[in-house]
Amino acid sequence: MLSIIGFAVIASVATLLILGRVSPIVGLTLIPLLGAFAAGFSPAEITEFFESGLGSVMDVAVMLIFAILFFGVLNDVHMFNPLVNAMLRLSRGNVVGVSVGTVLLGAVCHLDGSGATTFLICIPALLPLYKRLEMSPYLLMLLLCTSVGIMNMLPWGGPVGRAAAVIGLSPIELWHGLIPVQAIGLVLLVGMAALLGVRERRRIAARRKAPHMSGVGGRGSDDADRAPSPSGSGDAADDPADPASTDSSDSSAPDLAERPHRPLVNYLLIAATVGVLVADILPAGLVFMIALSLALLINCPSVSEQMERVRKHAPNALGTGGIILAAGAFLGILEESGMLEALAGNMVSFLPEVLVEQLHLVIGFLGMPLELVLSTDAYYFALLPLVDNIAVQQGVESTTVAYTLIIGNIIGTYISPFNASVWLAVGMAGVDLGKHIRYSFMWMWGFTLALLAASAAIGVIAI
Repeated sequence: MLSIIGFAVIASVATLLILGRVSPIVGLTLIPLLGAFAAGFSPAEITEFFESGLGSVMDVAVMLIFAILFFGVLNDVHMFNPLVNAMLRLSRGNVVGVSVGTVLLGAVCHLDGSGATTFLICIPALLPLYKRLEMSPYLLMLLLCTSVGIMNMLPWGGPVGRAAAVIGLSPIELWHGLIPVQAIGLVLLVGMAALLGVRERRRIAARRKAPHMSGVGGRGSDDADRAPSPSGSGDAADDPADPASTDSSDSSAPDLAERPHRPLVNYLLIAATVGVLVADILPAGLVFMIALSLALLINCPSVSEQMERVRKHAPNALGTGGIILAAGAFLGILEESGMLEALAGNMVSFLPEVLVEQLHLVIGFLGMPLELVLSTDAYYFALLPLVDNIAVQQGVESTTVAYTLIIGNIIGTYISPFNASVWLAVGMAGVDLGKHIRYSFMWMWGFTLALLAASAAIGVIAI
């Protein structure tokens, strides 16, 4: 019963978010609550689930709120303009060059293994450039999330550590077999980025040649709400209702120079903030609280200016923070109630016997879609042990099982509504999670299958 209710809750939330039928806060709050009551849990038990889930995302929510405010203040004083201009000069405004640069920057920034840190560094730096070139923010999300997924195979990234704990190996030892997979993945991703860049360049050129098709803000009203797909050309990059397309200027805010304001001290502040985050000296939320306070003191001498800057960016920060907290409630109910664990077990038990012999390959093939219905912990701590136990009985080595499930799943980590850093990225990029999934899913799944095939070809996955 728990697995049925859990599946119904997850399927309902995923479907409604993808179709855009409910807002994230509504879907993530009401649907799991109804599921918990349907499963027979008492209000006291649900309260415990909620508190546990809230505790798991509170740090992310605080970090997100103050990070958005911090980067918003720095964007107001044009601190990212030199970086944008430099990338424009290097790429000569070439959309393909920017696309390739996005995946390389994401790979370098994710060497610390923290998706949240990578998004906090990359999105504020790249989003203004994407806007200036009229590139879709959903393309930014697709490229950055895929790059981060490949680099997440590092032993300190999370999934490899979880898998290593399950099969009884050290994360470093398990990672050694994944190093060639990462290298192949980055080469493939550069090729995919170039391909998507060519497609994006054609889309932008087609829009510029068809001004009569545009409505207010350069978009037709019939196109504004249409989500892009890998085979289509629509995107919401310039949707007036899309926060990602909102101009950073505000008529109610004090005018600031186009050139960076006090660049030396601001750049030192940025470097110190990123350095402390990477070194993990202080909690990320506290780091951004301090950084925001210093940014306001440096750039806004009067109290009225400081409060004006906070008020300007507060709607975006609080709105996205609210979604993170709702996601915590969603995760807490599903995980603490046992719904996810029951669902993982039943998924295996219902498979036909003919598939059991190659179960690890089946789960690897479905690893990407499973990110939409299972959390990372459920996938590695509930599903992997079951698959490993069955596969070992069929003569398959545990390392092969682990590699197959890791490679088949890890790219999808940054499309999953169960991953708090995904909500962070969505909030910072000003995009909609459902549209991000629709835009990115098939590209990311296709990339995953290509990586699985390459891994089998070089012998990392024994067939």
